[in-house]
Amino acid sequence: MTRFVAQRLATMTQSEIRNMTRECERVGGINLGQGLGDLPTPPAVRDGAIQAIQERRSTYSFPEGIIELRQLIAEKLRRDNGIEANPKGEIVVTVGSSGGFACTLMGCLNPGDGIILFEPYYGYHLNAALLAGMQPQFVPLDPPTFELNEQRLRAAIKPNTRAIVLCTPSNPSGKMYGEADFRVLDRICREHDLLLITDEIYEYIIYDGRRHVCPATVGGLRERTVTLMGLSKTFSITGWRVGYAVAPEPLARAITLANDLFYVCAATPLQHGVAAGFRSPPEFFTKLKADYQRKRDIICAGLSDAGLRPIIPQGAYYVLAEIGHLGFARAKDAAMALLEETKVASVPGTAFYQSAAGEKLLRFCFAKEDDVLRDAAQRIRAFKGAPAHA
Repeated sequence: MTRFVAQRLATMTQSEIRNMTRECERVGGINLGQGLGDLPTPPAVRDGAIQAIQERRSTYSFPEGIIELRQLIAEKLRRDNGIEANPKGEIVVTVGSSGGFACTLMGCLNPGDGIILFEPYYGYHLNAALLAGMQPQFVPLDPPTFELNEQRLRAAIKPNTRAIVLCTPSNPSGKMYGEADFRVLDRICREHDLLLITDEIYEYIIYDGRRHVCPATVGGLRERTVTLMGLSKTFSITGWRVGYAVAPEPLARAITLANDLFYVCAATPLQHGVAAGFRSPPEFFTKLKADYQRKRDIICAGLSDAGLRPIIPQGAYYVLAEIGHLGFARAKDAAMALLEETKVASVPGTAFYQSAAGEKLLRFCFAKEDDVLRDAAQRIRAFKGAPAHA
């Protein structure tokens, strides 16, 4: 029956992230691989969805989302991001930020278009582009700083390049980009008439007093940027699949049409639930940052004590750890050795790289309760780290 399997899937396999989750379940371990974000959902968000279900607000919404939520998103964008967006024409509620990314590709780009990804990249961005028939073009960023290199970016642009994807704060590196980086992107996008697609879902999970800057607020980028944001990480509701796209009206219309054709709309009761979350007081977001910074420090201390050399993230809830000095031939071997010996799952760095640089890294997710993280860190400290254990 393989003749009925689409050719577009021929080169694709299940991601290492999900593979390691399965392996973790096999050994009954602690999963620091997949970014499940399995912390408690804030009561206001939970209760808002329950109330909507009880009140039978469960029919289709408009494909762009319920107007109440779009108005709250517009207020949030103005308050927290410095973006003025019309809730009736420039905001689209999507099935997660991943769904927003897929609809942006389908609504704003064409098969054969080149799309630039910074390496290390989020694997979904790569595979969604491939599934849409686009040509990924890679720009490597060097650890531990992952600085944006203008010369490398310019060298990656081809005649068919139509868009650049930027994740800030970054999954998997935790790198946060700033105004100077966005001025480079503004200049290059104008020179080559490129679309900028930004994934900013970790905007509230940032550390050491840093401030998140939206690329769309710099220079002339607003007119050529699709800003993707979401609630999955902020409110620990990764399974709810609610995100949103912000874009100039012609682009937002195209994204809305793709959203309608693929998904019809995001789940209506859950839209009402996240609307309640947007009314959270500022103290909620302050505590969120402090809580995640504490979790970051717990896991990084464990990694350091085990000799795994964490690259301290500036944002998001992942940490890359350098393991090249341990002597493993492959990152997968190191990940499996760690799992078998300590029952802690990570993800091989190759899940985020085309180049061999990924063989020297493991990624850990620390969106866990503190006691679980402390247990994991203690287990990691016992890791002997010798290739013989692979």
